[in-house]
Amino acid sequence: MPIIRTVLGDIAPAELGICLPHEHVYGQPPSPYAEPDLILDDEAGVIAELRSYYAANGHALVEMTTPDYGRNAAAMQRISRASHIHIIAATGYNKEKFSAPFLDSADVETLAARFTAEVQHGMDGTDARAGVIKASSTLNTISPLAEKLFAAAALAHHRTGAPISTHTEAGTMALEQVDLLTRAGVAPACIIIGHTDRNPDFALHTALAERSVFLGYDQIGKAKYHPDSLRADLIVRMVDAGFGGQLLLAGDRARKSNWAAHGGQGYAHVLMSFVPLLRTRGLDDAHIDALLIANPARALAFEPKEAEEAEE
Repeated sequence: MPIIRTVLGDIAPAELGICLPHEHVYGQPPSPYAEPDLILDDEAGVIAELRSYYAANGHALVEMTTPDYGRNAAAMQRISRASHIHIIAATGYNKEKFSAPFLDSADVETLAARFTAEVQHGMDGTDARAGVIKASSTLNTISPLAEKLFAAAALAHHRTGAPISTHTEAGTMALEQVDLLTRAGVAPACIIIGHTDRNPDFALHTALAERSVFLGYDQIGKAKYHPDSLRADLIVRMVDAGFGGQLLLAGDRARKSNWAAHGGQGYAHVLMSFVPLLRTRGLDDAHIDALLIANPARALAFEPKEAEEAEE
């Protein structure tokens, strides 16, 4: 039976509700990059932010912070309990400027074993298990380290069933990521390509959708990249082209300045501001429910393979 794996245990896909499939709630980059705004270590603060998201009818999010970026599974569990938000955590690694020390010293099998253990047994010394596997590439290139990471992610996927969710740098190398994973035998329906809205090329997006993967429109609210009006127009074009069932919406809130308490939009921005924008462009309740509920549930659900089965 398919499940979605949260830090507090497995749930049925129908229990997920409205979900933001690419966010951050707790963590910090390695010290050379740890500017104060990127340090998310205020549990009480993020609980308050997530309670506002819950009040806006939000139910779940995917916490894409990985070990190289200060992931803290115990904190995720506490935050989930206090906020009533389902949190799906990630194993895997972030972009190379953070992950290189981890990737340099490990081969594919070592990495895959690590990812597999975090999906099947727990992360960071806790019983909180990962529900997605993260793999990342750099701007305009697939480096040897990225090839290793994607190979390990694919191997861990085959051993666990967990979906793979990626980081593209500025939306580049998206098709190349799909190629790496599908050549390794990963089904397209188990792949989420992240940050595709950083590169708002309709031809690229249709090419990705034709490969049957999920596309992460996960920079919503970040005007420094593109205005939300452009994202909304692109989503409507994709829906009209028949690809509405493959789109995922999120805000990738990775800075304290993104929180409402610090003058930002908060996690509720997608629901409170962006969804009304989509409605002005003609999307109806069925379209919105697909984008917020049905699509994330399909993207995140998997038939778990536990350790004994994976070894057969």
